[in-house]
Amino acid sequence: MTALPPPHDKDVTLGVLVAELAGHLGVAGTVAVCLDLMAGADRTSYLPELEYLTGVRFEPGSPKLDPGRWKDYWGRHWGARGLLYVWADHAADAVVAGLDDEHWRPAETCLRVSTRRELGAAGPGATRLLGHRLPRVRAQALRTLGAAGDVEHVDAVRDRIDDVHPDVRRAAARALGRMAVRLDLDLEADR
Repeated sequence: MTALPPPHDKDVTLGVLVAELAGHLGVAGTVAVCLDLMAGADRTSYLPELEYLTGVRFEPGSPKLDPGRWKDYWGRHWGARGLLYVWADHAADAVVAGLDDEHWRPAETCLRVSTRRELGAAGPGATRLLGHRLPRVRAQALRTLGAAGDVEHVDAVRDRIDDVHPDVRRAAARALGRMAVRLDLDLEADR
């Protein structure tokens, strides 16, 4: 296999970088890298790929690879984030499992992927994350449920209408509206 060349232009958006990586590895190969990183693969095994997935150059021995500076959860986050731009249906199980990541960043990123890919199987995990301490995670969980939740998630979304954080309250209102349209529900009659 030939060495992976550096990105043509690192100043482009992440989506363009990931598309360029997929141009080199194929979509299946890029998804495989993302899934491997999500599973906790050693980042040093993917230094050329990480340049595409992050826009950052990682040199062997660089302090950027020091686990004290870039914690292990970053690799899981970068892998999940790549799936916002490349996709294969077999990645869904790993994304749904990632909702239970011990760190909020990969879990939130898996919520974002679940929203974009409309993964109905993310409903239970997204519902659990409605109780997260960080408002940004709760708001993203609501966006996921708005995009992919089902009837059994309506009450959990409705409960967040009175959240202490205004961003979460707005996300709850939007999620309920989206669920009403998507699931053909009359939520006003249910109150």
